[in-house]
Amino acid sequence: MADFGRLLTAMITPFDSDGNINFPQARKLAKGLVASGTDGLVIGGTTGESPSMSDDEKVQLFAEVKEAVGDTATVIAGTTDNNHRKSVELSIEAEKVGADGLLLTVPAYNKPTQEGLYQNFKAIAEATSLPGLLYNVPSRTALNMTTETTLRLAEIDNIVGVKEASSDYVQITNIIDKAPDGFRVWSGNDDETFPIMCVGGHGVVSVAANLYGNQIKTMMGLILEGNIESAASEHKRLLPIFKALFWVTNPIPIKYAANRAGFNAGPNRLPLCDPDEDFVSTFNPVMDKYDVDLPIS
Repeated sequence: MADFGRLLTAMITPFDSDGNINFPQARKLAKGLVASGTDGLVIGGTTGESPSMSDDEKVQLFAEVKEAVGDTATVIAGTTDNNHRKSVELSIEAEKVGADGLLLTVPAYNKPTQEGLYQNFKAIAEATSLPGLLYNVPSRTALNMTTETTLRLAEIDNIVGVKEASSDYVQITNIIDKAPDGFRVWSGNDDETFPIMCVGGHGVVSVAANLYGNQIKTMMGLILEGNIESAASEHKRLLPIFKALFWVTNPIPIKYAANRAGFNAGPNRLPLCDPDEDFVSTFNPVMDKYDVDLPIS
């Protein structure tokens, strides 16, 4: 099965002052993330403000990021939403422009049954030859993809893993324990990377890695070496910034932090907006305790 890598960064999408995608900055960011420890890039996900982008914008962004990083990192394209036909069409387009995989997110708002989830993802997987990474995020979709559904989908040849953001450790552990060989589980939350990897998870799809990739990679390496005590210390050291990046809706904090660090990420697209003064005054002292790994020039 395909291996996207252990540290996958949910890349923010840079916009210019007019709210258009800043493609040169996106290419620069993608290269910088690879230089700071990222194995793969998730493009057009939640952190990338996918609900605010058109399909044409997404396809161009997939293509430009893949051209920028080449074979130095995998590019996983966020191609799904609650419109099944559109998800299939966008997945096909992502394959045409060179994406290495697809992010298959549980649909929001529709609230399908578990059988509906299975049929939806099965049909998308069958529409392309690309490997698919399932994404379970009940906090945003109002629906949990159960262990049983995930394991059914794991039997499909080109569904190769799941980004688990349910925070249900029993469910996540059961998926890790019962999944077929080669099916991998990535933490969907930075603050859960340590415990999930300690029970056999493969890695993380990280928001914090937009700025702190090398430090996260160090913690992950310690886990893989079996140096759990040192890994736990790194986890505890990083935990305050992991938490702070979710004090308000993602990606507002990470985009603010990137701009503050000197990388021109631009504004958020409405309905997301800049953080208020109360957030800034509380967040800045936390951010100041950490070095930024992203090359900024």
